[in-house]
Amino acid sequence: MKAARAVTANQKIIRRLLFGVVGMFGFGFAMVPLYSVFCDITGINGKTGGRVAVAVTEPDMDRTVTVEFIASVNQSMPWDFRPEVTSMEVHPGKMYRATYYARNRTDRAMVGRAVPSVTPGVAARHFKKTECFCFTEQRFSAGEGRDMPVMFMVDRELPEEIEVVTLSYTFFDNQKALN
Repeated sequence: MKAARAVTANQKIIRRLLFGVVGMFGFGFAMVPLYSVFCDITGINGKTGGRVAVAVTEPDMDRTVTVEFIASVNQSMPWDFRPEVTSMEVHPGKMYRATYYARNRTDRAMVGRAVPSVTPGVAARHFKKTECFCFTEQRFSAGEGRDMPVMFMVDRELPEEIEVVTLSYTFFDNQKALN
């Protein structure tokens, strides 16, 4: 009788442990989309969302904001990547165009993906991109280089205390897209 109770108790413990392992595994998979949704809602981590429709507004010509441009590549990405200019003065509510240059330094075709970030985080929801190379994968043949534009506007609703906004892109190797 004691042996039967011990087996039943062990089976309960094993079931609970297995349920815990399956639950943790599922939670791990759910974290990526949950984190993205959380960042989109709060503007934390500089997520700017995707392409947005920008309403035509009157620019605030009495105010200027400095937009800084930063470019980096993942350590395994053998590309050159840089902004055409490192900063520009913009008027909130007015559309601007900036250009980044990328070049595949390898002797094989590659696919890259640029991931944007805007700092400070609160400025992310006020930074509107209508055209951006970050919306799609970028396919480069061996040795190919090209200019890639980004059309953007800083929203007039950007808090007054924010005078500098930094737009940063990191290029990642997306080689699986070639397969």
